[in-house]
Amino acid sequence: MAVLQERARAKVNLTLHVLGRRADGYHDLESLVAFADCADGLAFSPASAFSLQVTGPRAADCGDLSDNLVAKAAIRLSERLPQLKSGAFVLDKHLPAAAGIGGGSADAAATLRLLAAANGLAKDDPRVADAAQATGADVPVCLLSSGCMMRGAGERVTPMPLKRLPCVLINPGVPVPTKDVFAAIGLKPGDAFPPPSGKSNEIVWPQQSASAPQWLDAIRRGRNDLEPVAVKIQPVIGEVIALLAAANGSMLSRMSGSGATCFGVFDSDAFAASAAASIKSAHPKWWVEASGLS
Repeated sequence: MAVLQERARAKVNLTLHVLGRRADGYHDLESLVAFADCADGLAFSPASAFSLQVTGPRAADCGDLSDNLVAKAAIRLSERLPQLKSGAFVLDKHLPAAAGIGGGSADAAATLRLLAAANGLAKDDPRVADAAQATGADVPVCLLSSGCMMRGAGERVTPMPLKRLPCVLINPGVPVPTKDVFAAIGLKPGDAFPPPSGKSNEIVWPQQSASAPQWLDAIRRGRNDLEPVAVKIQPVIGEVIALLAAANGSMLSRMSGSGATCFGVFDSDAFAASAAASIKSAHPKWWVEASGLS
């Protein structure tokens, strides 16, 4: 079998509404998710046993490889398919870790797609989906790796006909632990989380024939309920959002996930590239990427 390859695209939460906290302790969410053109790369070669090698500019961020989500995803699928043929994985790491863009989850999802292909499994095989859910909350949505609505604790994913949106992604390199953000919201199991004054969780999303501007109008009516809390924990997130909002051609700026990565949607790829170059020049230690969301 030839070497198989997958791209693990960065996940971006265009909206993220907290609806409440479930009795099982998980937060009930509703999030419109898109995926960026920037990605990690993952290659797979058949071998007698699982192995993982990490290369790329952010290889050092991966830590203990035995705890990597690539390994965890392979284990979760092998638990459901005892005869699973595994092999050697090489992860080319470019996306920042623990950054609110599902870098590790995207790697895990790419692992499952590769193993499914190597073992002749259909993309929608329920054992693959079950392994994704068992690996992590963001893995099911990353398994699809295209515009979708994510609900619950991440286990319910519905494809959405999102149009491509030029963007800039920025991570200022500060830690924002997800558990700290959710803890700061202060919900107890069974609590509801009402939307901010003047806002609603009920958004009418565009249909298949809708244009990118129509999608952007709908996205503007949403929000990220974790953003105000994350900004209090790391004020630089607010600075990043303001920089994106002030750039020429900026249409929308917001935080993704629980942070610290923020995104700006731009009127064109040219505006996005110009903004990325300017911000990167002013903040050379930040991770800044001009990209597209779809």
